[in-house]
Amino acid sequence: MPTRCYSPPSVAAATTTPKRGARLEPDERRKQILAAARRLFNDRDYSAVSADEIAAEAGVARGLINHYFGTKRELYVEVVRELVRVPPPPVPEYVQGTTPEQRVAVSVDNWLEMVWRNRETWLASVSGAGLGSEDQIGSIFEEAREQAAAQMIAVLGLGTATGAAPEVQAVFRAYSGMAEAATVQWLKHGRLDRDQVAELLNRTALSFAGEILEGVRNPNRTDKGATR
Repeated sequence: MPTRCYSPPSVAAATTTPKRGARLEPDERRKQILAAARRLFNDRDYSAVSADEIAAEAGVARGLINHYFGTKRELYVEVVRELVRVPPPPVPEYVQGTTPEQRVAVSVDNWLEMVWRNRETWLASVSGAGLGSEDQIGSIFEEAREQAAAQMIAVLGLGTATGAAPEVQAVFRAYSGMAEAATVQWLKHGRLDRDQVAELLNRTALSFAGEILEGVRNPNRTDKGATR
């Protein structure tokens, strides 16, 4: 869901790889391996990338991958976890002089940039193609969707997620699913381009926060019996 506002250092990986044997702190070495794995997984399918290739790309011994992550699968899971991590909104609702339209546009644009930079890994993870039926990946996306819905609620000035009514949370979880589907139409099927996806998500976010949410809160139940 489009509340990803920027690509943190762990996502916007550096293009240079430290020389093999360079002394790095454990956290830096771990980030180095993650960045290398991210580049390779974004170029090729999970099954086409070997742990040896990741080690070579990172400039480290193969054993360090096992030391920091265990297996290639666990490394891939961590790449996906970093990919969908949701930071604070770029323009919170309390900033003076901003409108909901402006805040949504910034959030959507930055989220689409993140998706574009990591498109192969994103598509594989959304579709489940990266590891087949993978409970860990599903759990990571489920948590990220909850966080993203909470962020969009904040971006639109609808309050905090913890204080939002259940129907508000449900509406923006639904928006999250639509946003993911829109990226598949753009990146996989080519039925939309990036500008069209941005327009779709900008307009629908505002519509969800307005007339759609109002309709959900006060549904027309006059034909209740006929529609069940």
